[in-house]
Amino acid sequence: KDDENINSQPFMRWRDRFLFCAEAIYKSQAETGEIKGHYLNATAATAEEVMLRAEFARDLGVPIVMHDYITGGFTVNTSLAIYCRNNGLLLHIHRAMYAVIDRQRNHGIHFRVLAKALRMSGGDHLHSGTVVGKLEG
Repeated sequence: KDDENINSQPFMRWRDRFLFCAEAIYKSQAETGEIKGHYLNATAATAEEVMLRAEFARDLGVPIVMHDYITGGFTVNTSLAIYCRNNGLLLHIHRAMYAVIDRQRNHGIHFRVLAKALRMSGGDHLHSGTVVGKLEG
């Protein structure tokens, strides 16, 4: 998958990365005869840019796009989910920024609540991370 950190920085050229990833997917499939995939991260600063990236991924013929649903927002996520469903794409959801919500023990939103909200907004599957978290153990 594309990491959540490489998607919004100006020097991270998403079109080039999408093209390189698609080329690698098709090359690997041709060499192994196996189905391969990569989660191209469509998360962007605006809803219009998210949809543009999803369309570009679809035009490349890749089967999966990814969205950081907490940072991107539920409305954008729902629009992207509808687009993906109508265009034969799976929507993988990343939980970037979740630790900010959950890190404090005396307040926050439990991951199960966010996971249910994600499913209601249309995500196909969710990156759940590890039991202890990226910055622990």
